[in-house]
Amino acid sequence: HQLKMQSRKDGKMYKTDCANTAQLLRIIQSIPSKKAEPFKLWLAEVGKERLDEMADPELAFERMIRMYRAKGYSEKWIEQRLHSIDVRKALTDEWRRSGIQEGRQYAVLTNVLTKSWSGKTVKEYKEYKSLHKENLRDNMTNVELALNQLAEISATLISQAKNPNGFNQTKQVVHEGGSIAGNARKELEKQIGHSVIS
Repeated sequence: HQLKMQSRKDGKMYKTDCANTAQLLRIIQSIPSKKAEPFKLWLAEVGKERLDEMADPELAFERMIRMYRAKGYSEKWIEQRLHSIDVRKALTDEWRRSGIQEGRQYAVLTNVLTKSWSGKTVKEYKEYKSLHKENLRDNMTNVELALNQLAEISATLISQAKNPNGFNQTKQVVHEGGSIAGNARKELEKQIGHSVIS
């Protein structure tokens, strides 16, 4: 595809050939040069790993832990992050039971939850942290993760108690759960004298 991009030479906008990640990897596969061989071997290794993980999903779990360690996360943070995945799954299971459709509705509810406890939508939170494609939770501190988990656990428990049906009722429940964590955040910030949003 061609997109207009600014030229370094004259600063003008010109149509420039562009490729997304999948297209770029396909181009690499098609290069007949020996210089491309290391990339082709890497692609083959990644493909093999994914096939192995399909056969044994625990391998994906172990790879995730290795990746977090390689990025410098502490064992305590990794443990908390893995627990947050379980908490999120319990919440999305509850949403599914309430008739919520994956995709856009999940994204809207996640925004409501995040805004209710942090004061920011997911997009605003990512912009605040200067994130682009990175996962927001992977860039939260222990306190932020704990508050997010409190919001998700609260929303799950309230949903189980109130048994909402459909999007609008679930959205209200999600706001209530997020507000519980939001109140905890505000109280903590009042006691320590600064924001816990990093």
